[in-house]
Amino acid sequence: MSSQIVRWTAALAAAFVLLSAPTSASAQNGGPLGAGDNQAAKQAEANFGHYQFRDGESLDDLHIHYATMGEPHRNAAGDIDNAVLVLHWTGADGRAVLTPLYQHALYDAGRPLDAHKYFLIFPDSVGHGRSSKPSDGLRGKFPHYGYGDIVDLQHRLVTETLGIKRLHAIVGMSMGGMNAWQWAEAYPDAVEGIMPVVSLPVKVSGRNLIWRRMAIGFIENDPDWKGGNATTPPRGWTAAYELLRLMIDGVPHMQMIAPDGAGADRFIAAVAAEASHVEPIDALYSLKSSADYDPEPDLNKITTKVLALNFGDDEFNPDVLQILETRMSRVKQGRTIVQPGAPTAFGHLTMAQPELWAGHVAEFMDEVRD
Repeated sequence: MSSQIVRWTAALAAAFVLLSAPTSASAQNGGPLGAGDNQAAKQAEANFGHYQFRDGESLDDLHIHYATMGEPHRNAAGDIDNAVLVLHWTGADGRAVLTPLYQHALYDAGRPLDAHKYFLIFPDSVGHGRSSKPSDGLRGKFPHYGYGDIVDLQHRLVTETLGIKRLHAIVGMSMGGMNAWQWAEAYPDAVEGIMPVVSLPVKVSGRNLIWRRMAIGFIENDPDWKGGNATTPPRGWTAAYELLRLMIDGVPHMQMIAPDGAGADRFIAAVAAEASHVEPIDALYSLKSSADYDPEPDLNKITTKVLALNFGDDEFNPDVLQILETRMSRVKQGRTIVQPGAPTAFGHLTMAQPELWAGHVAEFMDEVRD
């Protein structure tokens, strides 16, 4: 097997296989580790009782699972001053950013988010992972959350559960990057710097919006969907997932792995196998939750430091449109980096290969310290 195929397989595992990793009941309650957990991370759970979402819907027992790594440091005033929030992407959970790839590239000694220096927090956003989500039992009756609700609950976890008044930094990938933009606007005094990776500070639009609408339609219009009560993944979900994978990988990389029919067939088979391990009802809710995302009107109000990183081969956030560069001109302490794409990169999915962009995280952390 070639080194490129090995790296591709590792990227897929980092991004998707961990979504279906089984967990023990004790791990879900903050006890011993579950399968797929990083052995260096401590697992815990925050409970918020009767929780009301922004649209008025409520959940009697909402819980947010999270992991931490490192220890909190307190300044002369007794406040924690070294906390960094690390946020996962759509359909994933905290385990996706606690893989060996992430550990070695970002959290090990001497790395940009060295867990010996920083108190790292990895939440499973509502609707994802081991936090409250539709597939827990309510399925289609689960409250319809939005990105605003995701960020509100992250904020409550940080401030109420962990007692942190001000985060040192937020590093978020894709949806997590979008959440980071929202943090900078909704809670300007609660974070010193944000690093959104593969995200744009505008509402979901263009091909990103089109594929979401198509994916939602594939799922909901499938006769086997049964209003979200399907006992096996419907074919519409598999089609939606195949579309997603086609969209988020890099064009040069796709050309490399599928030079002929056999390569294309291998890719399609691998993606179909991944789709069978993901709960469609959770994916559907997650796709719909981005409808309230639109940080663009208040970009000029952001006071925290911002380093936004995108990839030149990311077709989800195409750099040819110059959306990131033009909007960043409105952010007082913001700058952008667009890392060139390559056959050895993975487009949007390069977020799951942090060794390819860890140097930019180091730059960001140096800027936040200044």
